Amino acid sequence: MEPNKSIIYLLPATLHDEALHTIPAYVTDAVKACTVFFTENERTARRYLKKLVKDLVIDDHQWFSIHKAEQQVRDLFRQKIREGNCIGIISEAGSPCVADPGQMLVAVAQEEQVPVKPLVGPNSILLALMASGMNGQRFQFTGYLPVKEHDRVKLIRELEAESRKKSCTQIFIETPYRNDQLVEALLKNCQPSTRLCIAAELTAAEEWIKTKSIKEWAQHKPILHKKQAIFLLYAGQ
Repeated sequence: MEPNKSIIYLLPATLHDEALHTIPAYVTDAVKACTVFFTENERTARRYLKKLVKDLVIDDHQWFSIHKAEQQVRDLFRQKIREGNCIGIISEAGSPCVADPGQMLVAVAQEEQVPVKPLVGPNSILLALMASGMNGQRFQFTGYLPVKEHDRVKLIRELEAESRKKSCTQIFIETPYRNDQLVEALLKNCQPSTRLCIAAELTAAEEWIKTKSIKEWAQHKPILHKKQAIFLLYAGQ
């Protein structure tokens, strides 16, 4: 039997539409090698790849949505691997499979024992951590905090306590239209000396990344409504 020639490329996407410069040149070669794409959002992925590779004939490729990678999508992905396709996985933004449903497709690729090629690109978690001045040796990404106030406050206090105990940087995100409520909850429930980093509009022209104590943020509250932002909390010494 002829060996399977399938390769899985994890293709980074921009964090901001106008930040195409953040994508390394070698990603273009990988895109051109792919015959099949599995995407978190097909419409935005098509638009992104057309900007990245201007001579790409979009309709010459097969397109599938990840959707949280239900069993049907995993089975389809496995089929495309066994057909010997080179497959690209694309997140809505940033690096695939990091805080992203694509990870379950990569698990299938590992089961099928085909090469998985992760390609370098912008990642909001790492960019924010790098610029925060917080502990980059020990950190934890929690994703979205609970929407219900009681549950949110409880988790914020737990994350702060864990940060203090383990000298760990806590990283989390929020839906843009709820950013201001999250900031209010952090200012109200964290200790004045705890440091909070807010990284907003990463890679965009309007990008800003600031680390201050809770006490300092309370004196000058940021307005983050509808801005893409990521939050880092550090209560260690």
